[in-house]
Amino acid sequence: MEVTFSGYSFAGGKPYGECRTNFRRDEITKTHGYRATIRWTGNQGSGTARFDGYSRDHVIELEGKPPLSGSADPAFRGDRERTNPEEMLLASISTCHMLWFLHIASTKGLVVESYEDNAEAIMATNRDGSGQFTSATLRPHVTLSAGDPSVADSAHHKAHQMCFIVRSLNFDVSCEGTVAAV
Repeated sequence: MEVTFSGYSFAGGKPYGECRTNFRRDEITKTHGYRATIRWTGNQGSGTARFDGYSRDHVIELEGKPPLSGSADPAFRGDRERTNPEEMLLASISTCHMLWFLHIASTKGLVVESYEDNAEAIMATNRDGSGQFTSATLRPHVTLSAGDPSVADSAHHKAHQMCFIVRSLNFDVSCEGTVAAV
């Protein structure tokens, strides 16, 4: 049995329906801090003396974790073999949603055996060279070995409401997906 769901998204940082992304300072009960060191490794001998004379390569260091090799998107003179910030943003959205979904599933009697999201995002660039993401679409496929597959839709909706990353964005994020029972 496979169930397809869709129909909820967050638009321009303002959610549809009862979901909300804005917050009041008096509702905050705890804060969490994060640190990252980003080290540019692309100096090819003359620094940034010329636009085409340096690499966009860099290393992302997160305490206690292996370093990540980063670069710009290839469209912006980056190395396609390295991860770019745009990919990391999309991965962050998808991962946050997945982690919330797995938590909610575990509390609702859903036994998830597999989860795979084929997420996509759109970024637009402007005449002046600036740009912004305009949308992201999550397309998770979940396989359950126990529990009611129809509950998965509400679990995805709740995950979408709770995701820290989605709640922090100012562009549309929608969720469409399928659930299969084995």
